[in-house]
Amino acid sequence: MTPSGEPRLLLVGRGRMGRLVDALSTEYGFQVVGMVNSGNADSPEAWAEADVAIDFSTGSAVAANARRLAARGIDLVIGTTGWQADEGPLRQALAEFPIGVVAAPNFALGVNLFLALAQRAAELMATHAEFGAWIHEMHHRAKRDAPSGTAIAIRDTMEKSGYHSPIDVASTRVGSIPGTHTVGFDSAAETITLTHAARDRTAFARGALQAARWVHGRRGWFTMKDVLGL
Repeated sequence: MTPSGEPRLLLVGRGRMGRLVDALSTEYGFQVVGMVNSGNADSPEAWAEADVAIDFSTGSAVAANARRLAARGIDLVIGTTGWQADEGPLRQALAEFPIGVVAAPNFALGVNLFLALAQRAAELMATHAEFGAWIHEMHHRAKRDAPSGTAIAIRDTMEKSGYHSPIDVASTRVGSIPGTHTVGFDSAAETITLTHAARDRTAFARGALQAARWVHGRRGWFTMKDVLGL
């Protein structure tokens, strides 16, 4: 904490999301004490003492970042995608440290409510084999991972809800789309679709900051379902 009682925030990643979190941080009572980027990541001075860190870096850097932060006792919010295949070993490695971690493929409130809707839809459709399911996601052309972490989370949520038919997942990378996800169910006579569209990246940054406030002082591995009480 700062002398005035504000929690200290370290930002890992200086891309669009990192800059947006920086701009909104004071609204959530944080004082940004440092920002790590590809140019200064090897400098000890870049890793300032902090209460919480928000990582919007790259998928290949997440595991090393998390271990470094955990060793310093810094709670962590992971907003980066493209690293989830390593989640199991990383969770095990961080379990020995007295920190809290919130990891999510998408921090927007609407997206997490959308996941809950997709889960319920999958439960209802599980016994109706005449309907086939698909997921389509669209993002800006610079997004590196495809399908998106959110699309993978939607698919996994549907499968865990008892929907065992194949789920086709498709991706589009074009223009400057912040993020659009559609879940559909189609039969010979009917089609049902659910769509979430982000108009800008503000919702992702605000969700990450909300998660950072929530996780500070907690211990364990959490998701946005825990943060939002879903």
